[in-house]
Amino acid sequence: MAITEAGCRRDGDALVFAGALDRTAAGALWTQASAALEGVQRFVLTSVTTVDSAGLALLAELAARARAAGAAPAIEGEPPGLSDLRAAYRLTSGLA
Repeated sequence: MAITEAGCRRDGDALVFAGALDRTAAGALWTQASAALEGVQRFVLTSVTTVDSAGLALLAELAARARAAGAAPAIEGEPPGLSDLRAAYRLTSGLA
């Protein structure tokens, strides 16, 4: 069964994302992901179906906030769109 609705949940030291991380999802997931950010060491994107620029902005801002709190979150998974957008915005594999 394909995941159609975007989601985010905390699993141990990871934020696990699913579905399409697009403009609609980014706005809806911001509060939930921000509230679960403390202590996160990994962003798991293996169930993400696609990422657009708003989804990348969400992930990059969450990663920046995690780094500001002393973490260096690893990115697990390479959903469609992420690599091209990272290159276009000159972001590292860790979204810095």
